[in-house]
Amino acid sequence: MTAIVGSPNAPARIVFISTLLLLIVTGLYLPQFFSARYLLQQLHTAAFLGIVAAGAMLVILLGHIDLSVPWTMTVAATFSTAFVSAMGNGGIGELGVVLGLGIGAAMGLINGLGVAVLRIPSMIWTLAVDTIARGICVYYTGQYIVKSQPDSLMLWAGQGKLFDSVSMTVVLWGAISLIITVLLRRTLFGRYIYPVGTNETAAYLSGLPTRRVVVAAFVASGMCSALAGLTLAGYANQAYQNMGEPYLLPGIAAVVLGGTSIDGGRGRYSGTVAGVLLITLVGSILSVLQVPEAIRQIIYGLIILAMLSFYSRR
Repeated sequence: MTAIVGSPNAPARIVFISTLLLLIVTGLYLPQFFSARYLLQQLHTAAFLGIVAAGAMLVILLGHIDLSVPWTMTVAATFSTAFVSAMGNGGIGELGVVLGLGIGAAMGLINGLGVAVLRIPSMIWTLAVDTIARGICVYYTGQYIVKSQPDSLMLWAGQGKLFDSVSMTVVLWGAISLIITVLLRRTLFGRYIYPVGTNETAAYLSGLPTRRVVVAAFVASGMCSALAGLTLAGYANQAYQNMGEPYLLPGIAAVVLGGTSIDGGRGRYSGTVAGVLLITLVGSILSVLQVPEAIRQIIYGLIILAMLSFYSRR
Protein backbone atom coordinates (compact mmCIF):
# COMPACT_ATOMS: atom_id res chain seq x y z
CA MET A 1 0.00 0.00 0.00
CA THR A 2 2.83 2.38 0.86
CA ALA A 3 4.46 1.64 -2.50
CA ILE A 4 1.22 2.48 -4.31
CA VAL A 5 0.72 5.76 -2.45
CA GLY A 6 4.34 6.71 -3.00
CA SER A 7 4.38 5.96 -6.73
CA PRO A 8 4.50 8.86 -9.23
CA ASN A 9 1.03 7.99 -10.57
CA ALA A 10 -0.52 7.77 -7.09
CA PRO A 11 -2.08 11.29 -7.09
CA ALA A 12 -3.82 10.67 -10.43
CA ARG A 13 -5.15 7.31 -9.22
CA ILE A 14 -6.34 8.74 -5.92
CA VAL A 15 -8.12 11.65 -7.59
CA PHE A 16 -9.69 9.45 -10.30
CA ILE A 17 -11.02 7.07 -7.64
CA SER A 18 -12.27 10.00 -5.55
CA THR A 19 -14.07 11.43 -8.59
CA LEU A 20 -15.72 8.10 -9.35
CA LEU A 21 -16.83 7.59 -5.75
CA LEU A 22 -18.17 11.15 -5.52
CA LEU A 23 -20.09 10.64 -8.78
CA ILE A 24 -21.61 7.39 -7.54
CA VAL A 25 -22.63 8.79 -4.16
CA THR A 26 -24.10 11.95 -5.71
CA GLY A 27 -25.87 9.92 -8.39
CA LEU A 28 -27.70 7.93 -5.74
CA TYR A 29 -29.37 11.14 -4.59
CA LEU A 30 -29.47 12.94 -7.95
CA PRO A 31 -30.12 10.37 -10.72
CA GLN A 32 -29.44 12.92 -13.49
CA PHE A 33 -25.73 12.63 -12.66
CA PHE A 34 -25.79 9.18 -14.29
CA SER A 35 -27.29 10.31 -17.61
CA ALA A 36 -25.04 10.34 -20.68
CA ARG A 37 -26.27 13.82 -21.64
CA TYR A 38 -25.34 15.24 -18.25
CA LEU A 39 -21.92 13.59 -18.23
CA LEU A 40 -21.13 14.91 -21.72
CA GLN A 41 -22.20 18.39 -20.64
CA GLN A 42 -19.91 18.20 -17.61
CA LEU A 43 -17.06 17.01 -19.82
CA HIS A 44 -17.69 20.04 -22.03
CA THR A 45 -17.52 22.30 -18.97
CA ALA A 46 -14.35 20.58 -17.80
CA ALA A 47 -12.66 21.17 -21.17
CA PHE A 48 -12.48 24.96 -20.69
CA LEU A 49 -10.84 24.50 -17.30
CA GLY A 50 -8.65 21.71 -18.69
CA ILE A 51 -7.14 23.96 -21.35
CA VAL A 52 -6.32 26.59 -18.71
CA ALA A 53 -4.88 23.96 -16.34
CA ALA A 54 -2.66 22.51 -19.08
CA GLY A 55 -0.76 25.79 -19.38
CA ALA A 56 -0.84 26.45 -15.65
CA MET A 57 0.80 23.09 -14.95
CA LEU A 58 3.86 23.94 -17.07
CA VAL A 59 4.44 27.08 -15.01
CA ILE A 60 3.81 25.35 -11.68
CA LEU A 61 6.27 22.59 -12.63
CA LEU A 62 8.90 25.33 -12.60
CA GLY A 63 7.87 26.46 -9.12
CA HIS A 64 6.07 29.58 -10.40
CA ILE A 65 2.46 30.77 -10.50
CA ASP A 66 0.73 32.58 -13.37
CA LEU A 67 -1.89 34.93 -11.91
CA SER A 68 -2.52 36.69 -15.23
CA VAL A 69 -4.82 33.91 -16.48
CA PRO A 70 -8.17 35.74 -15.97
CA TRP A 71 -7.40 38.83 -18.00
CA THR A 72 -5.29 37.00 -20.56
CA MET A 73 -8.47 35.11 -21.36
CA THR A 74 -10.59 38.26 -21.32
CA VAL A 75 -8.25 40.50 -23.33
CA ALA A 76 -7.63 37.83 -25.97
CA ALA A 77 -11.36 37.18 -26.39
CA THR A 78 -12.35 40.87 -26.30
CA PHE A 79 -9.90 42.13 -28.90
CA SER A 80 -10.21 39.13 -31.22
CA THR A 81 -14.03 39.28 -31.30
CA ALA A 82 -13.88 43.07 -31.76
CA PHE A 83 -11.51 42.53 -34.69
CA VAL A 84 -13.88 40.01 -36.26
CA SER A 85 -16.80 42.39 -35.77
CA ALA A 86 -14.88 45.22 -37.44
CA MET A 87 -13.55 43.13 -40.35
CA GLY A 88 -16.55 40.88 -40.83
CA ASN A 89 -16.87 37.14 -40.47
CA GLY A 90 -14.90 35.52 -43.28
CA GLY A 91 -11.82 36.65 -45.14
CA ILE A 92 -9.46 38.71 -43.01
CA GLY A 93 -11.88 38.46 -40.10
CA GLU A 94 -10.91 34.81 -39.72
CA LEU A 95 -7.55 36.03 -38.41
CA GLY A 96 -9.28 36.86 -35.13
CA VAL A 97 -8.11 33.56 -33.65
CA VAL A 98 -4.53 34.33 -34.69
CA LEU A 99 -4.81 37.75 -33.05
CA GLY A 100 -6.14 36.23 -29.84
CA LEU A 101 -3.41 33.59 -29.66
CA GLY A 102 -0.83 36.28 -30.43
CA ILE A 103 -2.10 38.36 -27.50
CA GLY A 104 -1.81 35.31 -25.25
CA ALA A 105 1.73 34.61 -26.45
CA ALA A 106 2.71 38.27 -25.97
CA MET A 107 1.41 38.34 -22.41
CA GLY A 108 3.17 35.07 -21.71
CA LEU A 109 6.39 36.49 -23.13
CA ILE A 110 6.12 39.55 -20.90
CA ASN A 111 5.53 37.31 -17.90
CA GLY A 112 8.44 35.04 -18.80
CA LEU A 113 10.88 37.89 -19.32
CA GLY A 114 9.87 39.54 -16.06
CA VAL A 115 10.38 36.32 -14.10
CA ALA A 116 13.38 34.83 -15.93
CA VAL A 117 15.38 37.96 -16.82
CA LEU A 118 14.34 40.59 -14.27
CA ARG A 119 14.11 37.91 -11.55
CA ILE A 120 10.89 39.33 -10.12
CA PRO A 121 8.78 36.77 -8.16
CA SER A 122 6.17 35.31 -10.49
CA MET A 123 3.21 35.98 -8.19
CA ILE A 124 4.01 39.71 -8.04
CA TRP A 125 4.93 40.16 -11.72
CA THR A 126 2.02 38.19 -13.20
CA LEU A 127 -0.44 39.88 -10.86
CA ALA A 128 0.85 43.26 -12.07
CA VAL A 129 0.54 42.15 -15.71
CA ASP A 130 -3.00 40.93 -15.02
CA THR A 131 -3.91 44.30 -13.48
CA ILE A 132 -2.48 46.22 -16.44
CA ALA A 133 -4.34 43.98 -18.88
CA ARG A 134 -7.53 44.59 -16.94
CA GLY A 135 -6.99 48.35 -17.15
CA ILE A 136 -6.34 48.22 -20.90
CA CYS A 137 -9.44 46.13 -21.50
CA VAL A 138 -11.70 48.27 -19.31
CA TYR A 139 -10.36 51.47 -20.89
CA TYR A 140 -10.87 50.12 -24.40
CA THR A 141 -14.42 48.90 -23.79
CA GLY A 142 -15.28 52.08 -21.89
CA GLN A 143 -13.93 54.50 -24.49
CA TYR A 144 -15.41 52.80 -27.54
CA ILE A 145 -18.58 51.00 -28.52
CA VAL A 146 -17.21 47.47 -28.78
CA LYS A 147 -19.10 44.86 -30.75
CA SER A 148 -18.27 41.28 -29.91
CA GLN A 149 -18.58 38.74 -32.71
CA PRO A 150 -16.76 35.39 -32.66
CA ASP A 151 -15.59 34.07 -36.00
CA SER A 152 -16.66 30.72 -37.42
CA LEU A 153 -13.62 28.94 -35.96
CA MET A 154 -14.39 30.16 -32.44
CA LEU A 155 -18.04 29.15 -32.84
CA TRP A 156 -16.98 25.74 -34.13
CA ALA A 157 -14.60 25.21 -31.20
CA GLY A 158 -17.11 26.43 -28.62
CA GLN A 159 -20.39 25.07 -29.95
CA GLY A 160 -19.54 22.39 -32.51
CA LYS A 161 -20.02 18.69 -31.84
CA LEU A 162 -18.36 15.55 -33.11
CA PHE A 163 -20.88 12.90 -34.19
CA ASP A 164 -23.60 15.15 -32.68
CA SER A 165 -22.56 14.16 -29.18
CA VAL A 166 -18.99 15.03 -28.15
CA SER A 167 -18.25 18.75 -27.95
CA MET A 168 -15.42 20.06 -30.11
CA THR A 169 -14.13 21.81 -26.99
CA VAL A 170 -13.51 18.36 -25.51
CA VAL A 171 -11.74 17.29 -28.71
CA LEU A 172 -9.63 20.45 -28.52
CA TRP A 173 -8.75 19.69 -24.89
CA GLY A 174 -7.78 16.18 -25.96
CA ALA A 175 -5.46 17.58 -28.63
CA ILE A 176 -3.89 19.99 -26.12
CA SER A 177 -3.46 17.12 -23.67
CA LEU A 178 -1.67 15.04 -26.30
CA ILE A 179 0.64 17.95 -27.13
CA ILE A 180 1.48 18.57 -23.45
CA THR A 181 2.10 14.86 -22.84
CA VAL A 182 4.46 14.58 -25.81
CA LEU A 183 6.11 17.86 -24.83
CA LEU A 184 6.87 16.62 -21.32
CA ARG A 185 7.92 13.10 -22.27
CA ARG A 186 9.56 13.32 -25.70
CA THR A 187 11.20 16.73 -26.07
CA LEU A 188 14.21 18.59 -24.67
CA PHE A 189 11.84 21.07 -23.07
CA GLY A 190 10.26 18.23 -21.11
CA ARG A 191 13.67 16.91 -20.07
CA TYR A 192 14.72 20.40 -18.93
CA ILE A 193 11.58 21.54 -17.12
CA TYR A 194 11.83 19.06 -14.24
CA PRO A 195 15.44 19.79 -13.21
CA VAL A 196 14.86 23.53 -13.66
CA GLY A 197 11.79 23.28 -11.44
CA THR A 198 13.67 21.21 -8.85
CA ASN A 199 16.66 23.55 -8.55
CA GLU A 200 17.01 26.35 -11.09
CA THR A 201 20.45 27.41 -9.87
CA ALA A 202 21.86 23.90 -10.11
CA ALA A 203 20.27 23.47 -13.54
CA TYR A 204 21.85 26.74 -14.73
CA LEU A 205 25.28 25.71 -13.46
CA SER A 206 24.81 22.39 -15.27
CA GLY A 207 24.46 24.27 -18.56
CA LEU A 208 20.69 24.08 -19.04
CA PRO A 209 19.00 27.07 -20.75
CA THR A 210 16.94 27.92 -17.70
CA ARG A 211 15.76 31.33 -18.88
CA ARG A 212 14.50 29.99 -22.18
CA VAL A 213 12.67 27.17 -20.38
CA VAL A 214 10.92 29.62 -18.03
CA VAL A 215 9.98 31.99 -20.86
CA ALA A 216 8.69 29.10 -23.00
CA ALA A 217 6.53 27.81 -20.15
CA PHE A 218 4.94 31.22 -19.59
CA VAL A 219 4.33 31.68 -23.33
CA ALA A 220 2.62 28.28 -23.44
CA SER A 221 0.52 29.23 -20.42
CA GLY A 222 -0.49 32.51 -22.03
CA MET A 223 -1.50 30.79 -25.27
CA CYS A 224 -3.51 28.16 -23.39
CA SER A 225 -5.34 30.89 -21.47
CA ALA A 226 -6.01 32.81 -24.68
CA LEU A 227 -7.26 29.66 -26.41
CA ALA A 228 -9.62 28.97 -23.50
CA GLY A 229 -10.89 32.55 -23.73
CA LEU A 230 -11.48 32.31 -27.49
CA THR A 231 -13.29 29.00 -27.12
CA LEU A 232 -15.40 30.35 -24.27
CA ALA A 233 -16.30 33.38 -26.40
CA GLY A 234 -17.39 31.02 -29.16
CA TYR A 235 -19.52 29.05 -26.71
CA ALA A 236 -21.15 32.18 -25.24
CA ASN A 237 -21.30 33.83 -28.68
CA GLN A 238 -19.56 36.90 -27.26
CA ALA A 239 -16.71 38.10 -25.07
CA TYR A 240 -17.59 39.69 -21.74
CA GLN A 241 -15.91 41.33 -18.76
CA ASN A 242 -14.44 39.06 -16.07
CA MET A 243 -14.98 35.96 -18.19
CA GLY A 244 -11.68 34.52 -16.98
CA GLU A 245 -12.11 35.13 -13.24
CA PRO A 246 -13.82 31.78 -12.46
CA TYR A 247 -10.89 29.84 -13.94
CA LEU A 248 -7.89 31.10 -11.96
CA LEU A 249 -8.28 29.39 -8.59
CA PRO A 250 -9.95 26.21 -9.94
CA GLY A 251 -7.14 25.90 -12.51
CA ILE A 252 -4.46 26.05 -9.82
CA ALA A 253 -6.54 23.73 -7.61
CA ALA A 254 -6.81 21.14 -10.39
CA VAL A 255 -3.04 21.13 -10.96
CA VAL A 256 -2.18 20.90 -7.25
CA LEU A 257 -4.93 18.36 -6.65
CA GLY A 258 -3.39 16.19 -9.36
CA GLY A 259 -0.10 15.96 -7.47
CA THR A 260 2.02 18.64 -9.15
CA SER A 261 4.29 20.13 -6.51
CA ILE A 262 3.72 23.83 -5.92
CA ASP A 263 7.49 24.05 -5.36
CA GLY A 264 8.14 22.67 -8.85
CA GLY A 265 10.01 19.69 -10.21
CA ARG A 266 7.37 17.03 -9.67
CA GLY A 267 4.04 16.24 -11.33
CA ARG A 268 2.37 14.31 -14.14
CA TYR A 269 -0.19 15.56 -16.62
CA SER A 270 -2.52 12.63 -15.94
CA GLY A 271 -2.91 14.01 -12.42
CA THR A 272 -3.91 17.40 -13.80
CA VAL A 273 -6.60 15.79 -15.96
CA ALA A 274 -7.90 13.93 -12.90
CA GLY A 275 -7.88 17.16 -10.91
CA VAL A 276 -9.86 18.99 -13.61
CA LEU A 277 -12.53 16.27 -13.62
CA LEU A 278 -12.86 16.31 -9.83
CA ILE A 279 -12.97 20.12 -9.60
CA THR A 280 -15.63 20.20 -12.34
CA LEU A 281 -17.72 17.59 -10.55
CA VAL A 282 -17.42 19.47 -7.25
CA GLY A 283 -18.41 22.69 -9.02
CA SER A 284 -21.40 20.97 -10.59
CA ILE A 285 -22.58 19.64 -7.23
CA LEU A 286 -22.20 23.09 -5.65
CA SER A 287 -24.14 24.60 -8.55
CA VAL A 288 -26.99 22.10 -8.10
CA LEU A 289 -27.02 22.96 -4.39
CA GLN A 290 -27.09 26.67 -5.37
CA VAL A 291 -23.99 27.50 -3.36
CA PRO A 292 -22.91 31.16 -3.90
CA GLU A 293 -19.78 31.84 -5.96
CA ALA A 294 -17.95 33.31 -2.96
CA ILE A 295 -18.43 30.08 -1.02
CA ARG A 296 -17.20 28.08 -4.02
CA GLN A 297 -13.97 30.07 -4.07
CA ILE A 298 -13.51 29.38 -0.37
CA ILE A 299 -14.02 25.66 -1.00
CA TYR A 300 -11.48 25.67 -3.86
CA GLY A 301 -8.98 27.41 -1.58
CA LEU A 302 -9.57 24.84 1.17
CA ILE A 303 -9.05 22.05 -1.36
CA ILE A 304 -5.67 23.53 -2.33
CA LEU A 305 -4.61 23.84 1.31
CA ALA A 306 -5.77 20.31 2.13
CA MET A 307 -3.96 18.73 -0.82
CA LEU A 308 -0.79 20.73 -0.16
CA SER A 309 -0.83 19.46 3.40
CA PHE A 310 -1.48 15.88 2.29
CA TYR A 311 1.24 15.76 -0.36
CA SER A 312 3.80 17.49 1.85
CA ARG A 313 3.21 14.97 4.65
CA ARG A 314 3.37 12.11 2.15
